[in-house]
Amino acid sequence: MGQGHGWEGVVLKLFRGKDFTFTVTGAEQVTEHYRRVCMTDGGLLAAAGVHPTMWVRLWFRDGGRPHQRGYTLVDPDPETGTFSVEFALHDGPACDWARSCVPGDTIEATLQGTGFTVPDPAPSRLLLIGDPASLPAINSLLDALPGIPATVWFETTHPDHDELPVRLDADRHELRRVPRRDRGAGLVERVRADLPALLAAEPHPYVWIACDTATTRTLAAYTRKELGLAKDRVHALGYWRP
Repeated sequence: MGQGHGWEGVVLKLFRGKDFTFTVTGAEQVTEHYRRVCMTDGGLLAAAGVHPTMWVRLWFRDGGRPHQRGYTLVDPDPETGTFSVEFALHDGPACDWARSCVPGDTIEATLQGTGFTVPDPAPSRLLLIGDPASLPAINSLLDALPGIPATVWFETTHPDHDELPVRLDADRHELRRVPRRDRGAGLVERVRADLPALLAAEPHPYVWIACDTATTRTLAAYTRKELGLAKDRVHALGYWRP
């Protein structure tokens, strides 16, 4: 493509990544540390369809070099060819772009690696462990499986993260907020304290983990090795590195 994606782009092409150009239509500052950017899809949704936790790699410039990061699509609508992307704001080229973009700006994207299959048997309860970076994916799961009870552990860093829009059904969903401590150790401690009893009460639990990479690995190992959950009942993917 025009600007070139460097070696990362070459690797994605080898794995049959497909490129699209998105156009910004608007933006909303949800909280001081969280921003939603609305876009048109450049034909992505008509070509690929939609599934829960669907994500793309967006390309940014970092000191003149191409730099990609994965982001979940929020409320993708194939009929209108629109969606939003939500940014948990921090320092870096991706968040710099999100803060400054205006309607009419474009950004290149690659679709490669995304997918989701509802486990069989269907979950009797969703056990979701995440943070603001994975909130769009958490919300997409809650939306896609509305009749299934869910417990969500949500790690927060800033006080305004308590204001973020977790799409809860008060009759079926429970939210457990956990302030971030010791690079994720607080979340690990809380999940280890809570999870065994919840698992014991469920015939077909499904655990979904998407935190920083180190915390995700720790919790994935805990659920699979110590608690003995089968691989197809645990999904774990590190969303960011501290």
